[in-house]
Amino acid sequence: MLDKDRFCLLGISESVNRIDQYVSSTGIEDLPQDSKTLDACLMHLINIGEMVSRLSEAFTVKHSEIDWYKIRGLRNIIAHDYFGIDNKEVVAIIRFHLPILKSFLEANL
Repeated sequence: MLDKDRFCLLGISESVNRIDQYVSSTGIEDLPQDSKTLDACLMHLINIGEMVSRLSEAFTVKHSEIDWYKIRGLRNIIAHDYFGIDNKEVVAIIRFHLPILKSFLEANL
């Protein structure tokens, strides 16, 4: 693994762990009503997307079990608010997709 890829994965892992901390103290179901926590989670989702965009192509091709393209796309939607952000979709992403990414990170760091 390239050093730059490892650095990016460490950054992604930090943001995933922060999101976990935020939702564990607030509760995932209450996230849409807690604007500060929601904003913090959204910022870390942007960070994750930014770090994903810096991964080498060789790494993302080798690990195609993760949908890197969608992660980068989510970053763009949040950052630019193209069509608005659906809070229920954010909750679903945190609930169902972040654990998959977290497991991948734990296995590859």
